[in-house]
Amino acid sequence: MAHTNRRNANRKNGRNGNRRNDRNNRNAERTGPTGTSRGARSELRALRREVPCTVGLLADEQDFAVMRRYRTFTFDDHPRYLRQIDGLLRTLATEGAHTSVALFDPEEFAEYCAETGHAPDAVASRGRFTARIAATGGAVVPYIGQPVEQLVPQLVNTAVRKATWEYATMVLADLGECADCGVDIGRASFDRASRLLTHLIERAGPGTHHLVCSIPTPDEQLLAALHLERPDTGPARLDASESAEFVTVLAAGIALDSPGGVVLRTSGPDAPDRLHGWRLRDSTLAPLSEGQVFSAYCTDADTGEPLSPEPGVEYRAGFDLGIEDPDIHR
Repeated sequence: MAHTNRRNANRKNGRNGNRRNDRNNRNAERTGPTGTSRGARSELRALRREVPCTVGLLADEQDFAVMRRYRTFTFDDHPRYLRQIDGLLRTLATEGAHTSVALFDPEEFAEYCAETGHAPDAVASRGRFTARIAATGGAVVPYIGQPVEQLVPQLVNTAVRKATWEYATMVLADLGECADCGVDIGRASFDRASRLLTHLIERAGPGTHHLVCSIPTPDEQLLAALHLERPDTGPARLDASESAEFVTVLAAGIALDSPGGVVLRTSGPDAPDRLHGWRLRDSTLAPLSEGQVFSAYCTDADTGEPLSPEPGVEYRAGFDLGIEDPDIHR
């Protein structure tokens, strides 16, 4: 009888133990190994997608070589490093977070560490510097799935555009006021450049337009490009940042009385591209003749040797912008 009672007790304890184990297993499934509920983990993943991420990238071999002097920078091969960056970006994209890529400049990084007191040979310092690039309007490109082979030139182009705009802005700011009437020369030149661009867009007509402004200065050659769409009806569609950069560079040429120029390429359906050109002279854009436009496009700028005309392109004279000569102060 005693043995029977023990067997019954053992069976009962076994059933109770199984029930407890089942409950524990179900609780473990709900809470996870660390005690965090699956719902909380799901919320954390959703919250992670709300947090933007910025990845610093060394675009060329020279910058990469400079960073190798730091012990904590453990990469030793630039092509492999770029492949790893590409893989990291694709991984971040699968998590649903917004990711940007910032151009990492070793010289600026060293200056940042000297100014802030951060140790340059530290991963955390590189992370802080990368975040600072994004926060202060540095060269940053959003990652939308483009391969690193496309991302690198996009970053470099963004950095060049930013540097050009900053230089042109500095030129305008340093000119000061007209000694005769007190007019701000930089502001007057900017307003004039804005009017020239407005008139050019209005007279270009419908189509897809690509404008390039080239201005030589004592220190460097300034270039600005503007892409816009002009529908048959309604206003032109253009990027505000590109427009501001274009006007600023053109304004610098006006203020410096530089012998710069503007070229316009227009594309439309079922028609060859049309090329027009203007010379910046006396604070206005003077139209080039058809022969001058052809010569400008079909001559090698470095050697002066003739180049073959581009197929499917018509070289045309610049058209009058319909704006009177201004009284620009210098």
